[in-house]
Amino acid sequence: MSSSTNYDSSTPLAREVADLNRRRRAIATQQFPLPDATRIFTVSNQKGGVGKTTTTVNLAAALAHGGARVLVIDLDPQGNASTALGVDHQAEVASIYDVIVDEAPIADTVQRSPESETLWCVPATIHLAGAEIELVSLVAREQRLRTALDQYLSSLEEPYHYVFIDCPPSLGLLTINAFVAAQEVLIPIQTEYYALEGLSQLLRNIELIERHLNPNLRVSTILLTMFDGRTNLSNQVAADVREHFGDQVLGAVIPRSVRVSEAPSYGQSVVSYDVNSSGSLSYLEAAAEIAARGAKH
Repeated sequence: MSSSTNYDSSTPLAREVADLNRRRRAIATQQFPLPDATRIFTVSNQKGGVGKTTTTVNLAAALAHGGARVLVIDLDPQGNASTALGVDHQAEVASIYDVIVDEAPIADTVQRSPESETLWCVPATIHLAGAEIELVSLVAREQRLRTALDQYLSSLEEPYHYVFIDCPPSLGLLTINAFVAAQEVLIPIQTEYYALEGLSQLLRNIELIERHLNPNLRVSTILLTMFDGRTNLSNQVAADVREHFGDQVLGAVIPRSVRVSEAPSYGQSVVSYDVNSSGSLSYLEAAAEIAARGAKH
């Protein structure tokens, strides 16, 4: 019996496989245009569990995969981005804490990620947990990351194409430092109940930062995460977000994926852990879209 008689292309599984193969071919031939100047993103959502760190790490890895030079700054005391990128963040390692509290140069803290020759990370250590309190009494407490990052970027012969800052899920001085240092805000929104909860507060806070501390800040990108196209809920939330935010929402969506969840425990992004998975493909598509949008500016 030939294999063609065993294979029913009309089944949902067969259609899904065919669609994944089509998308893989499309992304394999796609060029990622590089921006003329460094694009600095803060990835933020005050709501926890929305895939913020996962998005930071996988978009950074996907853009590096596409040929960009990328820096991830881990500003979350949990250090999950550092773990996922496979960089050392034990207590004694020079980290972002030393930069924002003790004014150490970023150049002294950067580590290359084993993920890619063009991907670097400034790790977070446990010391960062106390930084919120220590920052309160420091001079120019909201601008310390921007000052350090500006000095570092201006000293480089080969500039980064992208910088991603991973924030804690709260609006304290660490997150404010991230907003002040960035030009663009990327908000991951999960397609589940209460997805938009707290979002209006986040947008008001960004508006305040823009007005008083960083006039160049804007919400440029919204990414739908944990999407399950089989449920009415996911589709309804996605439709609501697109209606509210229009062109800021990427066309690519990130599905619920076992591979995406597994990858950090191996100190990897899903792009290197399983490049053929639907999660990896979706992050590559989102990265390509971000790259294309940047080329239009």
